[in-house]
Amino acid sequence: MNLSLTKKELRTIYKEKRMALSQDEVNFLSKKIFEQFILQFNIIENQKVNVFLPIEKFNEINTQIFIDYFFDKNVRVFVPKIQGENMISVEIFPNSEFEINNWGIKEPISNIDANVELDYVLTPLLYCDQSGNRVGYGKGFYDSFFSRYLEIHKKIGLNFFSPNEDIADVFQKDVALDGLITPSEYIDFTVK
Repeated sequence: MNLSLTKKELRTIYKEKRMALSQDEVNFLSKKIFEQFILQFNIIENQKVNVFLPIEKFNEINTQIFIDYFFDKNVRVFVPKIQGENMISVEIFPNSEFEINNWGIKEPISNIDANVELDYVLTPLLYCDQSGNRVGYGKGFYDSFFSRYLEIHKKIGLNFFSPNEDIADVFQKDVALDGLITPSEYIDFTVK
């Protein structure tokens, strides 16, 4: 039986685990996660992928590997941008300009919400359990985005760590992921 912990407890544990990784480990594990993604999903030209831009000071997964690959394969790339209390999806291009927002996150200067059907949303998280419930930084931007943005085919979490504990305090407004990619595996939450 898995240990059941609150989001606050899991947030503390997994922030510490992630911050303990060296930059070389972050880059190595990010590459392994990217390789798992490529093994699992057949990405084709003109598909639309929303991918988060990492907060480097928090040792988040290096998603630039994904973005470079998508541009090379002529996949349309979108990134999140915070506008007030909401998050939108903005299309970027190899020559797009960026700025750092109040949260320390790199965002495109453009404010144009793409409002298109997305094939994949690659989702940041601190932790994800065996049911696809995620723990982020606690602001609720992704849950709100998933609830408003109904044209998403696959919500895929990316994490350095495998799910070992259950989340004790899952809320009704929490939106579960469809899958999770770690450096060693892909877990499909849509298959029961």
